[in-house]
Amino acid sequence: MVSKLSVKRRAARVRRQIRANNTERPRLSIYRSGKNIYAQVIDDKAGRTLAAASTLDKDLKSGLKTGADISAASAVGKLIAERAGKAGVKEVVFDRGPYIFHGRVKALAEAAREGGLSF
Repeated sequence: MVSKLSVKRRAARVRRQIRANNTERPRLSIYRSGKNIYAQVIDDKAGRTLAAASTLDKDLKSGLKTGADISAASAVGKLIAERAGKAGVKEVVFDRGPYIFHGRVKALAEAAREGGLSF
């Protein structure tokens, strides 16, 4: 089992690398729980969220079997790409946080790319 400390260290390491290499683009931040997945496009300079989507949105929740599978993550990826496009965002930095780029996280990222966001 992975300890909470190692998860926090991994998340901090990923964010530190993102902030060191990125000065202009907003970041696409992912949070994955056991039952749902959430995505936000965040402008760190202004300190505000530009777009957000999750499996709890009314648009998605009725059409999903569960919020904790790859198809739900893909739907959230398409929705966040659409909402970010409406907010005028075309390029983002992908912030996977403490999660490995596999499964639901990878499905969300690929769907966001297909939706028009570039990393």
